[in-house]
Amino acid sequence: MADSGSLTFDRPDWHAQVDEEVVDPDLEIIDPHHHLWQIPGADYLLENLWADTGSGHRVVKTVFVECHASYRDYGPDHLRPVGETEFVAGLAADSNEGPGARIAGIVAYADLRLGDRLPEVLDAHVETGRGLFRGIRHALSHATHPEVLAFPGGAPAGLSSDEAFRDGVRMLGRLGHTYESWHYHEQMPDFIDLARSAPDTTIILDHFGTPLGVGPWATQRDEIFEQWKVDIAEAARCPNVVAKLGGLAMPDNGYGWHLADRPPTSDEVVSAHRAHYLHTIDHFGPERCMFESNFPVDRVSVSYRVLFNAFKKMVADFSTDDRAAMFSGTAERVYRL
Repeated sequence: MADSGSLTFDRPDWHAQVDEEVVDPDLEIIDPHHHLWQIPGADYLLENLWADTGSGHRVVKTVFVECHASYRDYGPDHLRPVGETEFVAGLAADSNEGPGARIAGIVAYADLRLGDRLPEVLDAHVETGRGLFRGIRHALSHATHPEVLAFPGGAPAGLSSDEAFRDGVRMLGRLGHTYESWHYHEQMPDFIDLARSAPDTTIILDHFGTPLGVGPWATQRDEIFEQWKVDIAEAARCPNVVAKLGGLAMPDNGYGWHLADRPPTSDEVVSAHRAHYLHTIDHFGPERCMFESNFPVDRVSVSYRVLFNAFKKMVADFSTDDRAAMFSGTAERVYRL
């Protein structure tokens, strides 16, 4: 990973430099995108999640999204990702007994190219998920310059046009499961074509399609933004696509906050990101948008309290119903929480 030495997820003293009062503390929030993992010296488990979601905002439920954590080290390769669902389902059960936000959904991983073996994996996720399994993220993220990225995606080029993969995405829809993708801005046309090929599957766009801003893309940000606006508008024309609003604080987006002496304030986040958020909301509508933390990945750049303050400020002039949709209602409906 590029800059891996500068990436620190647990930064309490650094985050403490920006201390803000919580904006609109009574607004109910469902955070539809976070991770959990066991990494020596860098665990992010239930107590860490609760420390973030309990830092002032009213977060009542969350959705875990796959991150290749706790795979089985035994059995057939195609079933090893089920270990992640087992791991998270156990933490979710613990979350039901404690004072913090409840983990109410699990988005797992399966290789959607498995063909006749795919139902076996999906059934195993359902069985081990204790009623929480909601869908699959088999990311499209193909890094053309992995050497400059902090989080390089390893998907093969052309994955979205693989007919076996498309059959898998369509199978998810038939079985009532969602599909979602993390990918880069250059892959937005591929993502849109995939969405059109599976109109009966609810498809979730993570992190705005990750408009990159480092390495060879650092000098092209204006051009990337203009094309990104066109692509977002086109994606919104697919009625089966839902947009997650978040993930722009990842280092690969190029804002450099993780390298600064202090983290950004919520006003600084709003100033840097407002155009991406409002453009997406304008095209998808609040009923197909949901604010996401992408924690602890975005935690390298900003605290949970400051991030959700920024979200709330961006849409402060929206109606009560629209804000309720983006902060909880859309996630509750899409993930059947």
